[in-house]
Amino acid sequence: MESIIHPATKRGLGEHEWLRSHHSFSFAEYHNPGKMHFGKLRVFNDDEVAPSKGFGLHSHKDMEIITIPLQGSLKHTDNMGNEKILAAGEVQVMSAGTGVMHSEFNASKTEPVHFFQIWIFTDQPGHRPRYGQKHFSEQDRKERWQLLVSPDGRDDSLRIYQNAFISTFESGVSDITSYTLHSPGNGVYLMLVEGAVQINGEELQQRDAAGFWSFDKPLEIRFMQPAQLLAIEVPMH
Repeated sequence: MESIIHPATKRGLGEHEWLRSHHSFSFAEYHNPGKMHFGKLRVFNDDEVAPSKGFGLHSHKDMEIITIPLQGSLKHTDNMGNEKILAAGEVQVMSAGTGVMHSEFNASKTEPVHFFQIWIFTDQPGHRPRYGQKHFSEQDRKERWQLLVSPDGRDDSLRIYQNAFISTFESGVSDITSYTLHSPGNGVYLMLVEGAVQINGEELQQRDAAGFWSFDKPLEIRFMQPAQLLAIEVPMH
Protein backbone atom coordinates (compact mmCIF):
# COMPACT_ATOMS: atom_id res chain seq x y z
CA MET A 1 0.00 0.00 0.00
CA GLU A 2 1.11 3.52 -0.79
CA SER A 3 -0.25 6.62 0.90
CA ILE A 4 0.09 10.39 1.22
CA ILE A 5 -1.12 12.71 3.98
CA HIS A 6 -2.27 16.28 3.27
CA PRO A 7 -2.69 18.23 6.55
CA ALA A 8 -5.27 21.00 6.43
CA THR A 9 -2.64 23.51 7.53
CA LYS A 10 -0.47 22.73 4.48
CA ARG A 11 -3.12 23.57 1.89
CA GLY A 12 -2.68 26.50 -0.45
CA LEU A 13 -4.69 29.64 0.34
CA GLY A 14 -6.23 32.15 -2.00
CA GLU A 15 -7.69 35.22 -0.31
CA HIS A 16 -9.63 37.95 -2.10
CA GLU A 17 -12.11 40.56 -0.99
CA TRP A 18 -15.03 38.20 -1.68
CA LEU A 19 -13.41 34.73 -1.74
CA ARG A 20 -11.42 32.58 0.67
CA SER A 21 -10.25 29.35 -0.96
CA HIS A 22 -8.10 26.51 0.39
CA HIS A 23 -6.44 24.40 -2.30
CA SER A 24 -5.49 20.75 -1.74
CA PHE A 25 -3.68 20.79 -5.12
CA SER A 26 -1.94 23.43 -7.21
CA PHE A 27 -4.51 25.95 -8.41
CA ALA A 28 -4.51 29.54 -9.64
CA GLU A 29 -1.65 31.40 -7.90
CA TYR A 30 -0.84 28.45 -5.62
CA HIS A 31 1.76 26.17 -7.22
CA ASN A 32 3.32 23.19 -5.47
CA PRO A 33 5.14 20.70 -7.75
CA GLY A 34 4.50 17.96 -5.19
CA LYS A 35 0.75 18.56 -5.15
CA MET A 36 -0.37 18.69 -8.78
CA HIS A 37 -3.01 15.95 -8.61
CA PHE A 38 -3.95 12.59 -7.09
CA GLY A 39 -4.39 10.22 -10.00
CA LYS A 40 -7.25 11.65 -12.07
CA LEU A 41 -8.28 14.00 -9.25
CA ARG A 42 -6.99 17.40 -10.32
CA VAL A 43 -8.63 19.97 -8.01
CA PHE A 44 -10.11 19.95 -4.52
CA ASN A 45 -10.99 23.47 -3.40
CA ASP A 46 -12.64 24.42 -0.12
CA ASP A 47 -14.34 27.75 -0.96
CA GLU A 48 -16.18 30.42 0.98
CA VAL A 49 -17.85 33.18 -1.07
CA ALA A 50 -19.26 36.43 0.29
CA PRO A 51 -22.97 37.34 -0.11
CA SER A 52 -24.04 38.12 -3.71
CA LYS A 53 -20.48 37.53 -4.98
CA GLY A 54 -19.12 34.75 -7.14
CA PHE A 55 -17.46 33.52 -10.30
CA GLY A 56 -18.57 35.33 -13.46
CA LEU A 57 -19.16 33.64 -16.80
CA HIS A 58 -16.13 31.53 -17.73
CA SER A 59 -15.37 28.39 -19.73
CA HIS A 60 -14.20 24.83 -19.05
CA LYS A 61 -13.40 21.93 -21.36
CA ASP A 62 -12.82 18.17 -20.93
CA MET A 63 -13.17 18.20 -17.15
CA GLU A 64 -15.70 16.67 -14.72
CA ILE A 65 -16.64 19.39 -12.20
CA ILE A 66 -18.43 18.43 -9.00
CA THR A 67 -19.76 21.01 -6.51
CA ILE A 68 -20.89 20.09 -2.99
CA PRO A 69 -22.36 22.94 -0.88
CA LEU A 70 -21.72 22.64 2.85
CA GLN A 71 -23.57 25.76 3.98
CA GLY A 72 -25.72 28.22 2.07
CA SER A 73 -26.63 28.09 -1.62
CA LEU A 74 -25.22 28.87 -5.06
CA LYS A 75 -26.91 30.24 -8.18
CA HIS A 76 -25.72 28.39 -11.28
CA THR A 77 -26.18 29.57 -14.89
CA ASP A 78 -24.72 28.01 -18.05
CA ASN A 79 -24.97 28.11 -21.83
CA MET A 80 -26.77 24.73 -21.86
CA GLY A 81 -29.86 26.56 -20.61
CA ASN A 82 -29.58 25.64 -16.94
CA GLU A 83 -30.40 28.22 -14.29
CA LYS A 84 -30.45 26.50 -10.90
CA ILE A 85 -30.12 27.11 -7.18
CA LEU A 86 -27.81 24.58 -5.53
CA ALA A 87 -28.24 24.24 -1.76
CA ALA A 88 -26.53 22.39 1.06
CA GLY A 89 -27.57 18.73 0.87
CA GLU A 90 -27.39 18.74 -2.93
CA VAL A 91 -24.60 17.80 -5.33
CA GLN A 92 -23.98 19.24 -8.78
CA VAL A 93 -22.02 17.63 -11.61
CA MET A 94 -21.04 19.39 -14.81
CA SER A 95 -19.29 17.44 -17.54
CA ALA A 96 -17.60 20.21 -19.52
CA GLY A 97 -16.79 18.01 -22.52
CA THR A 98 -16.35 19.98 -25.76
CA GLY A 99 -16.83 23.21 -23.82
CA VAL A 100 -19.28 24.94 -21.51
CA MET A 101 -19.70 28.50 -20.24
CA HIS A 102 -21.05 28.92 -16.72
CA SER A 103 -21.18 31.17 -13.66
CA GLU A 104 -21.61 30.46 -9.95
CA PHE A 105 -22.76 33.15 -7.49
CA ASN A 106 -23.77 33.15 -3.85
CA ALA A 107 -27.57 33.08 -3.96
CA SER A 108 -27.84 34.94 -0.64
CA LYS A 109 -27.51 38.70 -0.18
CA THR A 110 -26.73 38.33 3.54
CA GLU A 111 -24.98 35.00 4.26
CA PRO A 112 -21.76 33.46 2.88
CA VAL A 113 -21.84 30.19 0.96
CA HIS A 114 -19.31 27.44 1.73
CA PHE A 115 -18.71 24.56 -0.69
CA PHE A 116 -16.26 22.01 -2.05
CA GLN A 117 -15.39 22.10 -5.72
CA ILE A 118 -13.75 19.03 -7.23
CA TRP A 119 -12.30 18.60 -10.71
CA ILE A 120 -11.64 15.15 -12.17
CA PHE A 121 -9.99 14.59 -15.55
CA THR A 122 -12.49 13.15 -18.04
CA ASP A 123 -11.90 9.65 -19.50
CA GLN A 124 -11.47 11.05 -23.02
CA PRO A 125 -11.83 14.39 -24.80
CA GLY A 126 -14.83 15.49 -26.80
CA HIS A 127 -17.84 14.37 -24.75
CA ARG A 128 -21.08 16.26 -25.17
CA PRO A 129 -21.46 18.66 -22.19
CA ARG A 130 -23.88 17.47 -19.53
CA TYR A 131 -25.37 18.84 -16.29
CA GLY A 132 -26.83 17.03 -13.28
CA GLN A 133 -28.05 18.04 -9.82
CA LYS A 134 -29.60 15.98 -7.03
CA HIS A 135 -30.57 16.17 -3.38
CA PHE A 136 -29.19 13.35 -1.22
CA SER A 137 -30.91 12.34 2.01
CA GLU A 138 -28.84 12.98 5.11
CA GLN A 139 -30.30 9.86 6.69
CA ASP A 140 -28.87 7.66 3.91
CA ARG A 141 -25.28 8.45 4.94
CA LYS A 142 -25.70 7.85 8.68
CA GLU A 143 -23.33 5.01 9.63
CA ARG A 144 -22.95 3.91 5.99
CA TRP A 145 -21.41 4.99 2.71
CA GLN A 146 -23.71 7.01 0.47
CA LEU A 147 -22.69 7.05 -3.21
CA LEU A 148 -22.98 10.52 -4.74
CA VAL A 149 -21.16 10.23 -8.08
CA SER A 150 -20.26 7.26 -10.31
CA PRO A 151 -19.52 6.46 -13.98
CA ASP A 152 -22.86 4.71 -14.51
CA GLY A 153 -25.40 6.26 -12.15
CA ARG A 154 -25.59 3.20 -9.91
CA ASP A 155 -27.51 3.48 -6.62
CA ASP A 156 -29.21 6.64 -7.92
CA SER A 157 -25.93 8.57 -8.04
CA LEU A 158 -24.96 11.32 -10.50
CA ARG A 159 -22.98 10.25 -13.57
CA ILE A 160 -19.65 11.54 -14.85
CA TYR A 161 -17.41 10.52 -17.76
CA GLN A 162 -14.72 8.80 -15.70
CA ASN A 163 -14.31 5.57 -13.73
CA ALA A 164 -14.52 7.58 -10.51
CA PHE A 165 -16.74 7.38 -7.44
CA ILE A 166 -17.53 9.98 -4.77
CA SER A 167 -19.09 8.81 -1.51
CA THR A 168 -19.75 10.24 1.93
CA PHE A 169 -20.15 8.71 5.39
CA GLU A 170 -21.38 10.27 8.64
CA SER A 171 -20.83 8.71 12.04
CA GLY A 172 -22.53 10.07 15.14
CA VAL A 173 -20.57 7.86 17.53
CA SER A 174 -17.14 6.32 17.94
CA ASP A 175 -17.28 3.42 15.49
CA ILE A 176 -15.30 1.38 12.96
CA THR A 177 -16.05 1.01 9.26
CA SER A 178 -14.06 0.27 6.11
CA TYR A 179 -13.68 1.49 2.55
CA THR A 180 -13.54 -1.01 -0.32
CA LEU A 181 -12.56 0.15 -3.81
CA HIS A 182 -15.30 0.04 -6.43
CA SER A 183 -12.74 -0.62 -9.16
CA PRO A 184 -9.41 -2.48 -8.76
CA GLY A 185 -6.44 -0.28 -9.61
CA ASN A 186 -8.12 2.90 -8.41
CA GLY A 187 -6.93 4.93 -5.44
CA VAL A 188 -9.01 6.88 -2.93
CA TYR A 189 -8.54 10.41 -1.55
CA LEU A 190 -10.32 10.85 1.77
CA MET A 191 -11.17 14.33 3.07
CA LEU A 192 -12.29 14.62 6.69
CA VAL A 193 -15.06 17.21 6.52
CA GLU A 194 -15.35 17.38 10.30
CA GLY A 195 -14.51 15.35 13.39
CA ALA A 196 -11.53 13.04 13.97
CA VAL A 197 -10.69 9.61 12.54
CA GLN A 198 -7.91 7.07 12.14
CA ILE A 199 -7.46 5.50 8.71
CA ASN A 200 -5.14 2.51 8.70
CA GLY A 201 -3.51 4.03 11.78
CA GLU A 202 -3.16 7.56 10.33
CA GLU A 203 -4.91 10.19 12.46
CA LEU A 204 -6.86 12.90 10.67
CA GLN A 205 -8.42 16.05 12.10
CA GLN A 206 -10.95 18.37 10.46
CA ARG A 207 -10.04 19.15 6.80
CA ASP A 208 -7.01 16.87 6.83
CA ALA A 209 -6.90 14.51 3.84
CA ALA A 210 -5.17 11.24 2.99
CA GLY A 211 -4.70 9.36 -0.27
CA PHE A 212 -4.25 5.59 -0.53
CA TRP A 213 -3.47 3.39 -3.54
CA SER A 214 -1.95 0.03 -4.48
CA PHE A 215 -3.92 -1.83 -1.82
CA ASP A 216 -6.02 -4.99 -1.96
CA LYS A 217 -7.69 -5.11 1.45
CA PRO A 218 -10.38 -2.61 2.56
CA LEU A 219 -9.12 0.44 4.45
CA GLU A 220 -9.97 0.34 8.15
CA ILE A 221 -11.53 3.57 9.40
CA ARG A 222 -11.95 4.25 13.11
CA PHE A 223 -14.14 7.21 14.10
CA MET A 224 -12.71 8.81 17.23
CA GLN A 225 -15.67 11.21 17.56
CA PRO A 226 -18.72 12.16 15.48
CA ALA A 227 -17.38 12.84 11.98
CA GLN A 228 -18.07 13.11 8.26
CA LEU A 229 -15.78 11.71 5.57
CA LEU A 230 -15.77 12.35 1.82
CA ALA A 231 -14.14 9.69 -0.36
CA ILE A 232 -13.04 10.43 -3.92
CA GLU A 233 -12.02 7.25 -5.72
CA VAL A 234 -10.22 7.75 -9.04
CA PRO A 235 -8.03 5.89 -11.53
CA MET A 236 -4.37 6.43 -10.68
CA HIS A 237 -3.05 6.14 -14.27
